[in-house]
Amino acid sequence: MSCHDATRLKSPGYSRAGWDRVVSQMMHIGVTLTPEQVPVLTDYLARSFPEKEHPQATLISGSVQVTFREWAVETPGAFPHDPLAAADGALWYTGQHASVLGRIDPTTGTIKEYRTNIPGSGPHGLTEDKAGDIWFTANSAAYIGKLDPKTGRITDYKMPDPRAGDPHTPVFDRRGILWFTVQGANMVGRLNPRTGDIKLVTVPTAHALPYGMVISSKGVPFFAEFGTNRIGEIEPRTMGIHEHMLPNPATRPRRLGITADDVIWYSDYARGCLGRFDPQTGAVKEWASPGGPDSQPYGITALDGVIWYSESGVRPNTLVRFDPRTEKFQTWGIPSGGGVVRNMMPTRDGALVLAESGAGKVAMVHIEAP
Repeated sequence: MSCHDATRLKSPGYSRAGWDRVVSQMMHIGVTLTPEQVPVLTDYLARSFPEKEHPQATLISGSVQVTFREWAVETPGAFPHDPLAAADGALWYTGQHASVLGRIDPTTGTIKEYRTNIPGSGPHGLTEDKAGDIWFTANSAAYIGKLDPKTGRITDYKMPDPRAGDPHTPVFDRRGILWFTVQGANMVGRLNPRTGDIKLVTVPTAHALPYGMVISSKGVPFFAEFGTNRIGEIEPRTMGIHEHMLPNPATRPRRLGITADDVIWYSDYARGCLGRFDPQTGAVKEWASPGGPDSQPYGITALDGVIWYSESGVRPNTLVRFDPRTEKFQTWGIPSGGGVVRNMMPTRDGALVLAESGAGKVAMVHIEAP
C-alpha cells in the first residue's frame, strides 16, 4: 500500500508462483514479513486475486522500421528497473533486487556491475551529470547515490527526513541541481551536488504517489501523481507546488515525457491512454492506447517530437510510436516479451534504450524512418 493502492491487487492478479515473486520483490524494497507470515500471505493473495488473462498485443504496421538488440544483465534476477543512455555511448541500468548498477558497452557487449555500499539499497532511478558521474535513487535505503565510473567509488547522500524512505525518479536541471520524487513519502526533493544539501517538500494532495519527473526548457520540474489524477509543477526557487488536475478522475499518470515546446505527455496506467497536457494553456487531450483499457502504458519518452512508450499490460509488451502531427500509432512486440518496461529514454544518436525488468534484459532500439 505504500507504493500502490489496493486496486493493483485485482489487476492483473497472479498465479501462486507469480505472487511468490511479487511478495519477494516487495520484501526487497522494504516490506517487513516474518518467515511464518510469507506463505500465509502468499496463499491468501493467490486464492483471492488469481491471474487474469492478459490481452494480446495489438500490432499496428506503418512506415517506420525498428530493430531490437537485447542484453541479459550480468546478475540473474537483478531486476533492471531503469535504463540510462550515457554521453559516452554506454548503457546503464539499476539492478534493483541485486543492489547493483550495471554498465553495458553496446559495441562489445561487455557488462560491468558496481555494487552499492549499502546492501539492499534497491537502486531505482538513474541519471548522469555533466562530469559523467552516474546518480541513482536508493529506493529501499533512503539515499541518493553518486557513482564515479572511473574509480568505482560511490558517494551516499542520505535523506534528511526519516519519512523519506523511498526516493524514486531523479533528473538534473540545467543548473546542475538534482530533482527527485519520493513516492511513498508523498514528497519531492532537490539535491545540490556542490554542497550535498537536500531539501524536501510534501505534495499538497495526500497519497499522491509522486512518480515520473521531467524538467522543462525553463528549468521547471513537473511530476506525475500516480495516486491521483494530477500533474505537479514545482517553482524551482521556493519549491512551491502547483497541481494541475486532469479531467478524468480515474486517470493515473505514471511516467512523463516532454517535447521541445514544453508540452507534457503522460502514460495513463489505469485507463490505457496516452495523454497530452499543455502547462501554458491547461489544455488536455487523450488518445486510447492501441492495446485497450487494460494495456497499462508505462515507460514513456519523446524523441524528435515523436512520443514513444510501452504497454506493460499486454502480451508481449509493446513498443508504441505516436506521431502528434498525424495522430497515428504504430506498434511492435518486444522480442523478449518485455517483462514490464518501467522506463525508457533516447540515446544521443537517436535510438532508444529500455529496461525490461521481468525479462532481466536491457534493450536498444534502432529506428529507421522512411
